[in-house]
Amino acid sequence: MSNNSQFSFGAATGIGSLPGGDAREAARTATGAFEDFPFLPELPARGPGADMIGRTAGLLVEVYARVEPSGWRIGDRPGRDTKRAWAWLGEDLDALEEFTQGYEGPLKVQAVGPWTLAASLELRNGESVLSDLGAGRDLAGSLAEGLRNHLADVQRRVPGAQIVLQLDEPSLMAVLRGHVRSASGYRTHRAVDRQLVEDTLREVVGVHENGPVVVHSCAPDVPFALLRRAGAAAVSFDFSLLTERDDDVIGEAVEAGTRLFAGVVPGTDTALSDPAGSVMGVRTLWRRLGLRPGLLAEAVTITPSCGLAGASPEYARHALAHCVRAARSLADNPE
Repeated sequence: MSNNSQFSFGAATGIGSLPGGDAREAARTATGAFEDFPFLPELPARGPGADMIGRTAGLLVEVYARVEPSGWRIGDRPGRDTKRAWAWLGEDLDALEEFTQGYEGPLKVQAVGPWTLAASLELRNGESVLSDLGAGRDLAGSLAEGLRNHLADVQRRVPGAQIVLQLDEPSLMAVLRGHVRSASGYRTHRAVDRQLVEDTLREVVGVHENGPVVVHSCAPDVPFALLRRAGAAAVSFDFSLLTERDDDVIGEAVEAGTRLFAGVVPGTDTALSDPAGSVMGVRTLWRRLGLRPGLLAEAVTITPSCGLAGASPEYARHALAHCVRAARSLADNPE
């Protein structure tokens, strides 16, 4: 579903990861900070299986992965690492369910997208899945099926939720440009054809028939047009990495109804400016694009620039609250 018109996004939300290892504390933070757009937290500090690759590997259907010294590698059966990923996701979902009793409205869940997953998972021979397009196709199919099951589980637990699926694709540009390193580190995998990248993304985006999909990348040069064609209803990005070169594609995206998840609050501990200062760049962009100020609140959701796993717990809570205040400033004073 690439159309936002029947769906109301919240004005601010988190990206996904939070510091610490306490699922209930994280769920309390993610639901308390964003009363109108909570998210399912990820807690990578707990170790392998709680990291974003391990968590998504745990969602795969009939594909299992284990941790090797070089990273996550596909194996024959669910081992200790897969079972740990299942257990932690179950714990996180139980906590989310507890803190969303009676909740109605948008709720965001995150998973790694097919191309970052293919760049990060190793085949049995130690090479990246990217080295074998057939294996990549199978992986995308397994991911699609796993996401379908996961979304149904979340919907069962939070019946009033309108689920937003976020696909994390930080390696997408590296895949498109042929910058992903081989196992030896001496060469890179060849660039994947743009059309194949788009078609595979469309297949995975298409599993979420009842709600919108946002694609997140906190790398430079996010391919807005490609993501839009693949069916993404929203694009999440680090606002500080935008350049005026991106103006045209962003203007086209907004006019086509794509929502922007603007990452304006730093993801690691720092002194934060006043909320109005945090969204000044968004207002400036809007003026440069000649877009109607009244459209701002309808088209933009404010987020941290990336996950908050590397932040202190105190800063993470402060940053999420700051996103809410910055979004309010944008809505109250769009000019």
